[in-house]
Amino acid sequence: MSDAQTDEKRSRPVFWKAYSFGLVTGAFFLVSWVGQFVFQAIGFANEASDHGGTFSWAEYWPDFLASTFEHWQSEFLQLIWQAAGLMLFYFWGSSQSREGDQRLEAKVDALLRERGIDRVGIDRQTRKLAESE
Repeated sequence: MSDAQTDEKRSRPVFWKAYSFGLVTGAFFLVSWVGQFVFQAIGFANEASDHGGTFSWAEYWPDFLASTFEHWQSEFLQLIWQAAGLMLFYFWGSSQSREGDQRLEAKVDALLRERGIDRVGIDRQTRKLAESE
């Protein structure tokens, strides 16, 4: 493996650090969804017993899913598009941002080559400075 590839691997953050925002958001989502499931099941069971009936999973699931999709349509879809969607576009890079970054990187590389400066050496120095701060 070349020095450039080794340096690139070292510069990548570990999975948990790189995706911590998404993981924490996913955990919040799962906790809130499980909470909705539990408390809605309790309410459904209480309502059934108030009317002299019994709790039935076959009757509960459609009610739970309907309320879930109701909430998602009104709240989560807006939030997902505005926050998570934009975050994904940022991580993946839209076609415009990739093009701009690639053009800038190509210009910097051309300037470094023109002046006979080692790009890998600069990457190492910059990484060392960042780690020491």
